[in-house]
Amino acid sequence: MPETRPSCVLLADRHHGLTEGVRGLLETAFKTVVMVADEASLLEGADRIRPDVAIVDISLAQDSGLGWLRALRQRCPEVKVIVLSVHDEQCVRRAAMDAGADSFVLKRAIATDLLDAVEYVRGGGSGDSR
Repeated sequence: MPETRPSCVLLADRHHGLTEGVRGLLETAFKTVVMVADEASLLEGADRIRPDVAIVDISLAQDSGLGWLRALRQRCPEVKVIVLSVHDEQCVRRAAMDAGADSFVLKRAIATDLLDAVEYVRGGGSGDSR
């Protein structure tokens, strides 16, 4: 029987505790989970491994801007990008989507919403997965 899981996800967050916890969840859906902790590693990793999906903390960059998202889109336009955030404000979600995110998941809802968001963006969806 052929493998049906996507091959690779790139998980980018400065908080090691979070990435370790999320890695276990993502290992149920992907063959490989690559974790990075800064913007430069995200962009270099995306260039090298060409992941199916990138799951990135909105606050990855020290300047709290979304330049990393635009740079990722330029380098790897085919990658599906899910932005994670602790911020529940509509303006934050809108900014991420306007900058090129395919989906947005609140960190407090990772356990319930992240795998649904992965499935949604891999199916061609963009925006909220629910």
